[in-house]
Amino acid sequence: MMLAPILAATRERIASMPPLSELEALARLQDPAGDFAAALGGDGLQVVAEVKRRSPSAGAIATDLDPAALAAAYTAGGAAALSVLTEPRFFGGSLDDLRAVRQTVGVPILRKDFVLDPAQVWEGRAAGADAVLLIVAALDHRLLADLLAVTDAAGMAAVVEVHSETEVDVALAAGAGIVGVNNRNLTTFVTDLGVAERLAGVLGSGVVKIAESGVSDAAGARRMAAAGYDAILVGEALVRAGDPAALVAELRAVR
Repeated sequence: MMLAPILAATRERIASMPPLSELEALARLQDPAGDFAAALGGDGLQVVAEVKRRSPSAGAIATDLDPAALAAAYTAGGAAALSVLTEPRFFGGSLDDLRAVRQTVGVPILRKDFVLDPAQVWEGRAAGADAVLLIVAALDHRLLADLLAVTDAAGMAAVVEVHSETEVDVALAAGAGIVGVNNRNLTTFVTDLGVAERLAGVLGSGVVKIAESGVSDAAGARRMAAAGYDAILVGEALVRAGDPAALVAELRAVR
């Protein structure tokens, strides 16, 4: 399973991080976080556009991309929010990418990483993130609840990622307000939009719903809109697009 080595590498990073108190102090110097959930509440299907250099499933996508220029193109196309990969070993990301995007755009930004420790939440806020990703498959119930509390204390949002009905139950029981359904199987890397379609009914209407992975065109976006999702998170297709602003606009236009 690919998740295990990623989490092991993440724990190595956590061990060398600055003290929690130092990160929290830096975070509190930032302007208040933007409202990630509200940004996804507009009319129609919203797009969370991702800055992504590589991935274990796709390999190198655009390792030399300019995060600021890409972020500017995304917002020009109408992206409601952005996602920035900050995991270095497997995704080629960094907090510098996040900082560059924060300096360029005003929309809310999700720190896309494998968050296992409160220090990573405060670290993300200090770099300008407005939300963090919490992956149910990577966290036990107690740690998920603790990280949700820390995220709230930092004034941030949490996108709680799920892959199955069981994980939906865990997310909702923990009080998740934003749930991302990942259409990519973390073991096989197979992507199936049917996952999000199946889980939409389990999620109900009380949370903000994001469909993650697998959407590359208007047809896929239309399926997610029809299933009742508030937003789609799109990375690889946008990074590879010759005109990312135009593709964001095309995805936003589906009804």
